[in-house]
Amino acid sequence: MSDTVAVLGGTGALGRALALRLARSGHPVVLGSRDAARARASAAELRETLAAAGSDARVEGASNADAAAAGEVVLLATPWDESGASIAELAPALAGRLVVSCINPLGFDAQGPHGLAVAEGSAAEQVAALLPASTVTAAFHHLSAPSVADLDNDLSGEDVLVCGDDAAARARVVQLAADVTGRPGVEVGALRQARVLEPLTAVIIAVNKRYKTRAGVLMTHVDPNRPASVKKAAAPEVVA
Repeated sequence: MSDTVAVLGGTGALGRALALRLARSGHPVVLGSRDAARARASAAELRETLAAAGSDARVEGASNADAAAAGEVVLLATPWDESGASIAELAPALAGRLVVSCINPLGFDAQGPHGLAVAEGSAAEQVAALLPASTVTAAFHHLSAPSVADLDNDLSGEDVLVCGDDAAARARVVQLAADVTGRPGVEVGALRQARVLEPLTAVIIAVNKRYKTRAGVLMTHVDPNRPASVKKAAAPEVVA
């Protein structure tokens, strides 16, 4: 049985799009929102879309807290909260869960989109500090929500970049990415790499605006089906 995936911020564009793809791939999905009624309405809309595509996938709606408690894997597709209060209050429900931060702290001004400074280094690292009993990774920053929401759209030419401090958790998210795009994600290292991944989204938005497209990320010369190498610990030095 596939992991149940909770998508917090599941009524937003990216959250709904990811939920749609994950549900179609066989994951029971729970949409979370501060407004449970809105989440249930969004879930009903997604079920209709999936039914029209010939799928009887399971999508339910709930409050953020109830969705967090229901998910074995929890995606954070919420707007960035500088105070962190909205995440911190979910810490009990998220204890023991694999949490995937999809959060992009971005600002917009006359010169265009730009990354915002985060005291902890990145939104993902902020989440990890707020959720000490959870395993936190980061992924799905660079996908276009409209592209993901279009189930007829082939996403196999795009890479999902995955970072995190726990190797087993990264591997799970790499496979979760394949359920969204049809292509396993690419591991890019420790959670601190989110400091680069999150603001890169501003570059992609700027490209999309300038060229009127939906650009994605593709890492060339990387075989996504080849397992990532694991660095072995050095043998202890023996002193005679």
